[in-house]
Amino acid sequence: MIRKRLLSFKYAFRGIADLFVSQPNARIHAAAAVAVIAAGWYFRISAGEWALVALTIAVVLAAEAFNSALEYLTDLASPEFHPLAGKAKDIAAAAVLLAALGAAAVGALVFGPRILEHWG
Repeated sequence: MIRKRLLSFKYAFRGIADLFVSQPNARIHAAAAVAVIAAGWYFRISAGEWALVALTIAVVLAAEAFNSALEYLTDLASPEFHPLAGKAKDIAAAAVLLAALGAAAVGALVFGPRILEHWG
């Protein structure tokens, strides 16, 4: 039982590694997350704001992982072009975009007033 649980973590970390090695957009999201974390330290955001920022980062990266997994499965199930396979990929990509737009809104609410006060 414990061995199976430990193996599940091994597989999950292997998936994370594959995500960042094979998906350029995941690397872009990770770089943005590092920049946001640096900005949070610089502006000394509150614990509640850190919670929002952390949750937002997790949602965007999870959406990117789900999108990549769905793309892999779609390519396996439909190696030739099929309109429904294309729709599935488009909607998965839309989920990442929606998560990123939500993250941008959180960023604007958390950092916008500080940026305006600091440089405005």
